[in-house]
Amino acid sequence: MEDKDRPSDVFPDALEFVALRNLYESAVKQIALKFEILDSEFSILYDRNPIHHIESRVKSAESIIAKLVKRGQPLTVEAAMSSVNDIAGVRVVCHYIDDVYRVAEMFRRQKDVEILKVQDYIKTPNYNGYRSLHLDIRVPVYLSDRTEYVCAEIQIRTIAMDFWASLEHDIRYKADKSNLPAGINEEMFACADKIAEIDAQMQDMYKRIKESEKAK
Repeated sequence: MEDKDRPSDVFPDALEFVALRNLYESAVKQIALKFEILDSEFSILYDRNPIHHIESRVKSAESIIAKLVKRGQPLTVEAAMSSVNDIAGVRVVCHYIDDVYRVAEMFRRQKDVEILKVQDYIKTPNYNGYRSLHLDIRVPVYLSDRTEYVCAEIQIRTIAMDFWASLEHDIRYKADKSNLPAGINEEMFACADKIAEIDAQMQDMYKRIKESEKAK
């Protein structure tokens, strides 16, 4: 655990935060496992894996507190669970654009997953060019004496989208925003468009190759 994640330093009730973190870590493990199972089954049925890799994280105490303060909420576990929907985050990186929607649809059919909100930044990119499919969900976590329903944010994107998002974060979000060179935002959006074109082209080539194999 990093220093910034020590609950005794930044969270009023250390024990409650440890329990909160364990709850959300359990949620991301459960969500990631769901996607791993879907990917494994897809491999058996269709002889390919739609998912390239899965990442997960739980927000640090500092990040949770920053959001609570920004929203004028008390620094309590109850406030964190009710007002911060992305404490638990799972990122699913797929090979192709079609895979993103296919994987999302398979996941959404699961009966114990409640879909709270869908944001499609692939069909409608964000202002900076960001592309990804976001699902805000609620899932049950079964503890020893009770069941807790936990909110989480899932991002499903292609390798190309993930490439752009990772570098955009490194280039812009870690930089001094007040001192960015002129035109950087426009260039970033242009790069996102170029990468999206390549993404679509790679998917088209893959489809054509598969169709030619079937024709043999």
